[in-house]
Amino acid sequence: MAFGPASRLGVSAFDETPPMEWVPGRSEEEAETLIRAVYRQVLGNAYVMDSERLLTAESQFKTGNLSIRELVRAIAKSGLYRDRFFTNCPRYRSLELNFRHLLGRAPRDYAEMRFHSDILDAKGFEADIDSYLDSDEYQGVFGENTVPYIRGYKSEACDNMVQFTHLFQLVRGSASSSLKGDLAGKSPKLNALAILATPTPVVSPAGNGATFRNPPFGARTRQGVAATEGGKVFRIEVTGIRATGVNRVSKFRRSNQVFLVPYDKLSQEYQRIHQQGGVIASITAV
Repeated sequence: MAFGPASRLGVSAFDETPPMEWVPGRSEEEAETLIRAVYRQVLGNAYVMDSERLLTAESQFKTGNLSIRELVRAIAKSGLYRDRFFTNCPRYRSLELNFRHLLGRAPRDYAEMRFHSDILDAKGFEADIDSYLDSDEYQGVFGENTVPYIRGYKSEACDNMVQFTHLFQLVRGSASSSLKGDLAGKSPKLNALAILATPTPVVSPAGNGATFRNPPFGARTRQGVAATEGGKVFRIEVTGIRATGVNRVSKFRRSNQVFLVPYDKLSQEYQRIHQQGGVIASITAV
């Protein structure tokens, strides 16, 4: 079995599916495939009945009057999306799902979640949807004609270690919808973790990890013997890191490595690993 994030962490479906882009002149069958991909991403892999589909928006897309981005906007502003992920969800659960569905990542921190909460208070639901789709980030990553996709499990898409680990709270494999991926259901998953900037263990979805939940103890607090204010020690499994020598980086990649890193050194180690071309396969509290 391959050693890496896709095979170990339940994101093979995302890692092995290339981005889908609309190119003018494609067949109607290809247009239908893209439309289904947009529904799947924006609605979090939820089942959509034929009677729930936005036939007018789909028709406008097929005739070239709507781009992929505008089709995403139409679905995200629809009553279908609002009922599933806004009206019937606590606010911060709704916000974290917006990040998953529209930007393909977890929120960076609590401040970013508060920013969108303030938009909801001041301007309402539709304005908040616009704030994701009109952002420089969306335009830079997806542009007008690429279907949004889950990308936050790739650490280069994240600003910090906390955000990287939080993505695995939101995505546990393509077989699960956004609201049925684990026992949390509609309850917020990242609110307290984001407020405290707390990373979480990244565990395999196989076996006991299939219903992934927050760890029983806060990740900042080490339990038992030798407990300190520094928090838990984390075990980081890495593959592909390059051997280093004096004033050079070897062209040869080393085999799998394991590092034991205290909480307060996580970000520093995270940066070092990626500077050397390493791929983080798992992060688990010791």
